[in-house]
Amino acid sequence: MITKRIIPCLDVKDARVVKGVNFAGLSDVSSPVELAKYYCENGADELVFYDITASSDGRKLFTDILKEVASTIFIPLTVGGGINTVEDFDRVLKSGADKVSVNSGAIRNPNLIYEAAKLYGNQCVVISADVKRVDGEFRVFAKGGREDTGIEAISWIKRCVDLGAGEVVLNSIDTDGVKGGFDLEMLEAVCNVVDVPVIASGGAGKIEDFVTLFKTLPKVDAGLAASIFHFGEVSITDLKNTLLKENIPVRI
Repeated sequence: MITKRIIPCLDVKDARVVKGVNFAGLSDVSSPVELAKYYCENGADELVFYDITASSDGRKLFTDILKEVASTIFIPLTVGGGINTVEDFDRVLKSGADKVSVNSGAIRNPNLIYEAAKLYGNQCVVISADVKRVDGEFRVFAKGGREDTGIEAISWIKRCVDLGAGEVVLNSIDTDGVKGGFDLEMLEAVCNVVDVPVIASGGAGKIEDFVTLFKTLPKVDAGLAASIFHFGEVSITDLKNTLLKENIPVRI
C-alpha cells in the first residue's frame, strides 16, 4: 500500500517564512533554512517552498535562499512562486528543486504545463490551485489568492492534468489557516476528476484532521500544513504514530 505523505509548507516572503489566515494577515515565523532543516530531521516526507509574493510583485522567484534550503535537506522539495516560463522551471530545478509548482503562470499560459512536462517529465510539474467558493462555484484565484480569475476550478485542474501536470496541490482559501479541518468537499470534487496524486492544503488544526482526511478520502495522497507544524501545535512524529494506529500507512 502507498504511504500517505506529510508535507510542511514554507510560505516565504522577504526571505522569511510567514503565515496568515485565508491568505491574509501575514506574520513572521522563522528562517526558511532553519525550518527546512528541522523538518527534514523530524520526519517530514517532503517540503513545499512558496515564494508567495513573486507573482503579485511581478518578479522571478528568489533562488539564493532556495539554493540554501535545498542544500540542507535530503527529502523531495517542491518549489513555486513566479513560475511563468520554461526557463523559470529550468532555473528552479537547477537551484535544487525536485518538482516545480505553477499557478498564476499556468493561468496566463496553460501550454506552459505541456511544455514543461515534455521537457522535464510529468513528475516534475505540479499544478497548485488556490480555490475559493464564489456564488456557489469553486473558483480559481491567482497572484497568491488575491485575484479572482473567474475560472471554474474543477474543470481547470482536470485540464492541467490532461496537459501533463503530474500532481495537484489543492489550496482551499476558505479553510486556509482557520484550523477547522481540510476542505473535504472541494478535495473530493478534485479526486473524482483526476488520476494523479492530490495533496490537501488548507485547514489542518489538529492530528484528527489528518485522520479524517485520509479515512474520508482514501484517494488523497498527502496532507500539507504550515502553522500547526511551525508553531509546534502538532509534531510530525506524533501525527504519524497516530495515523499508524488508525491503520493509515505512513513512512516512519
